[in-house]
Amino acid sequence: MRIEDDIKLDYSDVLIRPKRSTLTSRYDVDMTRTYKFVHSEKEWTGMPIMAANMDTVGTPDMHKALSEYDMITCPARHYLKNDVTAFRGKNICMMGGIDDVPAIITHNTKWDFIGIDVANGYTISVIDAVKSLRHHVSDATIVVGNVVTADMTQELILAGADIIKVGVGPGSVCTTRLKTGIGYPQLSAVMECADAAHGLNAHIIADGGCTNSGDIVKAFAAGADFVMIGGILAGHDECDGVIKNGMMEFYGMASESAMSRHNVPHREYRGVEGKTVKVPYKGPVKNTLIDILSGIRSACTYVGAKRLKSLSKCATFVRVNNTHNTIFGEE
Repeated sequence: MRIEDDIKLDYSDVLIRPKRSTLTSRYDVDMTRTYKFVHSEKEWTGMPIMAANMDTVGTPDMHKALSEYDMITCPARHYLKNDVTAFRGKNICMMGGIDDVPAIITHNTKWDFIGIDVANGYTISVIDAVKSLRHHVSDATIVVGNVVTADMTQELILAGADIIKVGVGPGSVCTTRLKTGIGYPQLSAVMECADAAHGLNAHIIADGGCTNSGDIVKAFAAGADFVMIGGILAGHDECDGVIKNGMMEFYGMASESAMSRHNVPHREYRGVEGKTVKVPYKGPVKNTLIDILSGIRSACTYVGAKRLKSLSKCATFVRVNNTHNTIFGEE
């Protein structure tokens, strides 16, 4: 046993300090990113925000709405098993568990991104699955997660992954940290994993922990190439849920609700690591997407970033929820 006593931070522990800017309007900010992926050698251009592959938000209707803004949708896993034709067009990232790799290989040509999504990306079986996926679909852009440390980020990239999904326990309906004591503060995880991935010309997704557009800004400023959101998108018309008394259900994919819906056996060694909550009904998701984009644009004008790409270079974080405020980052 050992203790790492250097400071690790979540999104709520920092703010971004404003600085002189030559931008005169939020409209002037270039919000698109273009990435070339290290193994697939393919390029993608768009707005790098992703709807999480959760039952309630990873829906065909959500994909239709997000596509209008060149954002990405990660379909809920049951679509891979039951209806792969439900998602058509661009900006789709289809992920499944290790057992779903054969189906992903069979249908991979339908989607821009494919991948392996498990709660614990540290097992040897995940590494082997990435290698198998890369072997069978050598030109695919492969996403894999979840991890929170630089060493495993590098190992999964070297195994064949193009994009690493970062986050263990930060989601609003995830209880992994409470149930297991396992996790890592999300801002620090993004910073450290982004640094490791970029050193190998690969990319990361900041997955979980964003409760508002300001958190999304912080994730991009910390070096995230993509940001995956779930709870922010919950409660909209495009979600898979019933409106009752002005509320809709939203649940984690390791929750009792998800396990019951997908007939996951209840075994003694497998506990529930997610919860079900009710969120207010919010109407069409378009309004929320506009709010997110306007928040990111505004943040870029505050720090003088003419492009979203420049945000991480322009941002200086200020610690706010600790005993001594400390400024760190690039000037």
